[in-house]
Amino acid sequence: MAQCLGPALLLLWLLLSDSAAARNRCVDAAEACTADTLCQRLRTAYVAQCLGPAAPGGCPRARCRRALRRFFARGPPALTHALLFCPCGSPACAERRRQTFVPACAFSGPGPAPPSCLVPLDACEHSRVCRPRLLAFQASCAPAPSAPDGCPRDQGPSCLRAYAGLVGTAVTPNYLDNASARVAPWCDCAVSGNRREECEAFRGLFTRNRCLDGAIQAFDRGWPPVLQDQLDSRQDLEHSPLQVSSADGPLKGCPVLSMLLVLASQLLL
Repeated sequence: MAQCLGPALLLLWLLLSDSAAARNRCVDAAEACTADTLCQRLRTAYVAQCLGPAAPGGCPRARCRRALRRFFARGPPALTHALLFCPCGSPACAERRRQTFVPACAFSGPGPAPPSCLVPLDACEHSRVCRPRLLAFQASCAPAPSAPDGCPRDQGPSCLRAYAGLVGTAVTPNYLDNASARVAPWCDCAVSGNRREECEAFRGLFTRNRCLDGAIQAFDRGWPPVLQDQLDSRQDLEHSPLQVSSADGPLKGCPVLSMLLVLASQLLL
């Protein structure tokens, strides 16, 4: 029994470490982007622009958004989308996801309260950059009443691409809080006058869009292989000390270690 104590304690420590990490997919996505030269270069560029110097009380929003558009247009889609749509099960993970593209500059502001959604909508309608992207988003994430679940089959990837294409435009959407996966541009319809219906319809493209919600949820089930491969290889490295302790022979006579191994296999699924 004494010879099992060392391996058992080591495995217990690894289990506790993994529990603390809680499989934060947004961390996995950030690490995968850092490991990719192009993704890291484009990400560093937009962070530098969005946090760059500007007039007092403001931020270089135009340069920030331009760099963001470049990131999503030129970066590897599997990595850029993983940063944007990584699934979360905790407020800490969700807040990291919400802060992905420096929202203090690219998303919210300049005032403390959100404007009417008619403001970004009108700006988008008159923008050669934003208008075609908004039209593409509307077409790619549109419902299909005749479909079994109300959305066209295999619509998800094109819907997410179109959504990502809006980041860095006048109608840049983002997660609204760290307690859900609700998304919308930074605006509301409290003050929209006789255009209230138009305002609500625009905001509803994000807040009441079952096809967009379904596409974001489905992204977890189709987690990009490049990220899963990285996660698997990292777990192999983290658990490699176990190979040394178990190579001496079978686990007969080590019931504690056997039980912990079973628990480990369940936690790592």
